[in-house]
Amino acid sequence: MAPLKALMAVAAIAAILELAMGKNYDVGPNGQWDQTSNYATWASSITFVPGDTLTFKYGSTHDVVEVTKANYDSCSTSGAIRTYTGGDTVISLNSTGKRYFICGTPGHCAAGMKVEIDVVAASSPPKSPGTPSTLPPSGSAGPSGSPAPPTPTGASAPPPGQSAANSVTVQAKFAMGFGFGLLMILAF
Repeated sequence: MAPLKALMAVAAIAAILELAMGKNYDVGPNGQWDQTSNYATWASSITFVPGDTLTFKYGSTHDVVEVTKANYDSCSTSGAIRTYTGGDTVISLNSTGKRYFICGTPGHCAAGMKVEIDVVAASSPPKSPGTPSTLPPSGSAGPSGSPAPPTPTGASAPPPGQSAANSVTVQAKFAMGFGFGLLMILAF
């Protein structure tokens, strides 16, 4: 009976921990940072929350450059916040606000290789697929003036295009995990 109790406790803890960890998204509808994807449609179909991560997968002819809103609009890498190379870049979304990423290879951003990521509080209602996000005033980079510096993590990637859990799903998972854990404690 003790091994069963231990197994049930581990399962309850795992269910609760899942709620505390964000989701990882392979950037783009096909999971690749390339010139063939529609990043605006892809990003607008997902509700990004703090704790989520983005994984940019790309070849040697590309890079990922985080820029301000003004530089995103003009496809300029001048004054980049951060530049990533190497083909497999993981960026943590640590706070709410908009983040802007472009490919710095000449002509790629102008051809559509750029993405705006809107990170909202976990309790915000989810976006409907295809609903364009509201743009901040030109030149703004987020609520604090500039986004928090991204940090790589080793999160695993879900299937391309998987959307983040909305607040109702998160609340349901929490209630199920909490109820299951409570049941296990009371049962033994």
